[in-house]
Amino acid sequence: MAFKPYESALRDRVGEWIRRLGTMDILVGIPCYNNEDTIAFVIEQVGRGLKEHYPDLRTGILVSDGGSTDDTRDNAIRAAVPAGVERVIFIYRGLPGKGTSFRSIFEAARLLKTKAVIVLDSDLRSLTPAWIKSMADPILEGKVQFAAPLYCRHKYDGTITNLIVYPMTRALYGKRIRQPIGGDFAFAGRLSEIFLGKDVWMTDVARFGIDIWMTTVAVNEAESVGQVSLGSKVHDPKDPAADLDLMFRQVISTMLFMMSDYESQWRQIEGSREVPVFPGPPCDNSVPPIVINESKLVKEFLDGFQQFGTFYRDILCFEHFEALQKAASDGAQGRPILIGADLWAGILYDFAFTFHNWSRNRRRLINIMSPLYFGRTASYVEEVKSLPWEEAEQVVLRQAEKFEEKKAYLRARLSRWEQVT
Repeated sequence: MAFKPYESALRDRVGEWIRRLGTMDILVGIPCYNNEDTIAFVIEQVGRGLKEHYPDLRTGILVSDGGSTDDTRDNAIRAAVPAGVERVIFIYRGLPGKGTSFRSIFEAARLLKTKAVIVLDSDLRSLTPAWIKSMADPILEGKVQFAAPLYCRHKYDGTITNLIVYPMTRALYGKRIRQPIGGDFAFAGRLSEIFLGKDVWMTDVARFGIDIWMTTVAVNEAESVGQVSLGSKVHDPKDPAADLDLMFRQVISTMLFMMSDYESQWRQIEGSREVPVFPGPPCDNSVPPIVINESKLVKEFLDGFQQFGTFYRDILCFEHFEALQKAASDGAQGRPILIGADLWAGILYDFAFTFHNWSRNRRRLINIMSPLYFGRTASYVEEVKSLPWEEAEQVVLRQAEKFEEKKAYLRARLSRWEQVT
């Protein structure tokens, strides 16, 4: 199905809302789609936070809906918002996806000359009014231009982040941002101009790729970046064995595509450094448990290896392929799949190298990566299943260090290729 490339994601009545207000100090954008059970709670917590902590500032809530077919918009309208906090609810225009919703928020922030912008997931269940102050203050006070979230999550929540996006982003760009696709961000309104200046609104960025795209742009182009502690994140989690296939493809394709945009920067970066962390709600480790279908993870990996084994042999270096083949053999015989951090870093760098050099069929490349993600997830689950959250987190951090160490391998592959082409 073809979608029209609109010049703006905003509808006319939103433009009228913006013209009436003129300017705004803090704008909170909430992208949503079929979130009837949580949207009112999110809006009410945001409204309370804006009223309690910024009663003298001009503040507003923009709910950008993707055409929900449930009662999301009705519930958003019925949500109680304090007097003085502006609100608008509308269906955005453009390619369906979270990224287009963000585009509408960027456009509104630019037109309103907003000082601080906050974007929040619409399925949050742990959001409190304190989040608003924790996120807005570092931006309003000029301490950073962009702040990513830092929260406690169940050790099985966010496997795409833990196993791919966090270690890759940290190793490539040298900034230790723990949740690059966390969903809840704060940034200076003037960054909206940078975001809107990129011609990406008919790509995967307009869908699930928006979070990693925005974080990558910020770490490379913003004057300063940081993290905000937000305590425990409770939302609608997904089983990686069953629910994350589309998200995987769009996030990973965007991440790898961005490597080309910022190649001159990341090839010069060695190691990584901490970024400022601003205080917020404490982490109480009270997140509800997440159940993962381990047998399905294993099956997806083994089926994928059987189907795509010849491709893996061509894409991976000999050492990595041999180790992966051993992991598949173990899994087929009922033994645990062992894809360790060092091997995993090498596999992802092999795919990043191939993505860099392929001019077509990149989507197919991402598709054949997904069984390996399932295999690495199964290996990670086996490694941390008996560990408390704090120790499982250390496993993720040590993995990120392996990615930094292995980055020289990626540089070497690229250099050898450049010498013969």
